[in-house]
Amino acid sequence: MATATETETGVTTLRRSTLESLGLGTVLEIFRRGRLPITRGEAVERVFGPEEDRGALVISGANGIVGAGKTLQLGSRLEAHGVPVVALDLPDAPDGIGPKVPGLIRAFGKERADEILENIVRLTYDGETLPDALDEFRPRFLLEAIPEILELKKAHYELFRGRYPDLEIRSVTSGFPAEELGVGIAHPAFPHEINKVWETVEAGDSDVRELLWSLGLIPIPVSDDWSFVLDVLFCGMTLAALRYHRESSMPYWKIDKLVRRDLGPNPFRAHDAIGAKGANFLTWSCLHHLSQEYGPLFEPTSDLVERKESGQDWYPPNYFRPLVDWTLEPSEEEEMRVWTHGPVLQMTSLMLREERAHLSHLNILGELCAQLRNGVLAKMRRLGQERCRELVVAYQERHPEAKESPWHPETLERMETPEWEQLYVNAEHDGTVGVVTLGRESYNWDVDAELNRALDWLRAEGIERVILTGDFHLATQLVGADMAEFFPALEDEEEGRRVSEAWTETARRFYDEFAVSVGFVHGKRCLGGMLELMLHCHYLVAVEGTRLGFPEVTLPVVPGMEGCHWPFRKADTSHWPRLLDLLLSGRSVPAEDGEGWLVDRAAPLDVALPTAWTLATGGDHDLERRSVEERAPGVEALPAFSEVGRDETDRARRAIYDTVRDALEVPLPEALERQSRRSAGFMVSEACRGGTVGKARRKTMEV
Repeated sequence: MATATETETGVTTLRRSTLESLGLGTVLEIFRRGRLPITRGEAVERVFGPEEDRGALVISGANGIVGAGKTLQLGSRLEAHGVPVVALDLPDAPDGIGPKVPGLIRAFGKERADEILENIVRLTYDGETLPDALDEFRPRFLLEAIPEILELKKAHYELFRGRYPDLEIRSVTSGFPAEELGVGIAHPAFPHEINKVWETVEAGDSDVRELLWSLGLIPIPVSDDWSFVLDVLFCGMTLAALRYHRESSMPYWKIDKLVRRDLGPNPFRAHDAIGAKGANFLTWSCLHHLSQEYGPLFEPTSDLVERKESGQDWYPPNYFRPLVDWTLEPSEEEEMRVWTHGPVLQMTSLMLREERAHLSHLNILGELCAQLRNGVLAKMRRLGQERCRELVVAYQERHPEAKESPWHPETLERMETPEWEQLYVNAEHDGTVGVVTLGRESYNWDVDAELNRALDWLRAEGIERVILTGDFHLATQLVGADMAEFFPALEDEEEGRRVSEAWTETARRFYDEFAVSVGFVHGKRCLGGMLELMLHCHYLVAVEGTRLGFPEVTLPVVPGMEGCHWPFRKADTSHWPRLLDLLLSGRSVPAEDGEGWLVDRAAPLDVALPTAWTLATGGDHDLERRSVEERAPGVEALPAFSEVGRDETDRARRAIYDTVRDALEVPLPEALERQSRRSAGFMVSEACRGGTVGKARRKTMEV
């Protein structure tokens, strides 16, 4: 693995940090400075003006699916900074904001939701002239979400520029390049207000992009090409499924289920979120423009054209689908794989050739937005270069028109570079302190392999002090282990032991191989396997308000990365009841409530960052390093277990309690085998198979 070049600030990186693509430097620099590269207040002032003269955010087309979702998403973040949000639409547009209010109340509570809604002003216009009332709000930023008609959009921008010449304008367009529009792009990579990802096209550094990042959203810079990474993947996957339907006559719903098992997405599921009429039109529109630019690989099928006009769903609801349970022969499986994988791999090679995005960005967009279980580049990495080539060539033999579109097999050679090898985990160092960043919210085998490579690299670079943290960009929370990685363990106990032992051995490296290791937790939450990973560091520092916990009992599974004994060995026995309650209840606690027994220091971000840096650099501090006891105090310090019932959760509580006792009764070297055996044993039990993990496996894997 090659070493990346040193940055201007003296930081050496394994591969380019995704923060650098935003113009925000490296993660190590954040710790070294003890502050974020830009605060929310600073970013708001740059875009909307100083507090005494603050202008408004205007969202046009605010009653549409995208406009309404982003009105509430941005409105909930800007209200506290005194930024009015003007929701503008035609007078006869159906109310898109009102139906989303119950979700806002669930997220923030009635009182806070009311404050957010009071700051959203609804105005109507005729589409040709702007209302005079808009002037009093002093618009500073327009987010345009009107229909996908190019000339209509251009006229819309001229209307606003004529009235407000200095207005920042961004389009949420689903396919037009910024060069065609004449404005920058902030494309929400999924219309729902919960999804935080925005694909952005900007000319150079951008205050708007930094604003989105400071608001806790995930802006992802992409090149200025027709359509976007999400749309190429999502629409391309739908098109691949449609072509296979035409070839095999397999029902849409059956193809949908088989593709979900193999790749993760539902190619026809968009109608569930935004309605078939809108989803079919957007899918057709993206593919139509892509086919004009890149040829027949993207040409919409006749059934898509037909449903673009009719708005018909692709398949009936679950309760109307026939109960047909058939499996494919190996040759049929391979045929389907050629038809569904081949075109998507060819499309991805095109995006790689165009350098549409940082490879980590291109990969994660498939997971966060297109419902791929593994990002497209991670999937290609697992397949290997030769297998990827075979699938594309086989597809082109079956669909010869695809040969007329670009296919760049040479891009697959990049698999051996750090940029492709480290899609989720990066490492940086300044010659003394290393920082390892996690850019995926859930732990899986890819993360595990990349984490080991990052640690190997730091060790080879002579680094003995390390901070483990989220990447301050793609991972706004760390939610535990990827549930899909447990599926094989439900049938094979040895596979369960392999997961537990291998992942734990990786986690122990932070404790065993470095002179000082500091886990740093920020963002919304850190749960389950990710918290177990962090706890293996010598110190754990967390930002106040971050929720910490072990939700495994709710799935139910037994924590497999030493959650059943490692934190107990680090804590005084007086705190054991608290740890046990976390494990048996599945509840989480704010970091400040766990100080002294779960975390070593919980503090506001501007205090937590310098604290972590001081610990990592060996500066003066008042924290005592909590050692992991080789021989834990007697298990009599544990509270007694009370039987409550016999459902899956109760049986999981019993199994977790027994694992805690069993793992604490032996010396540390033997505890790994004990916890792995018990964790694996519970996964093949009826209780686990009947719970959330088992249901997810049946829904995903059974056809």
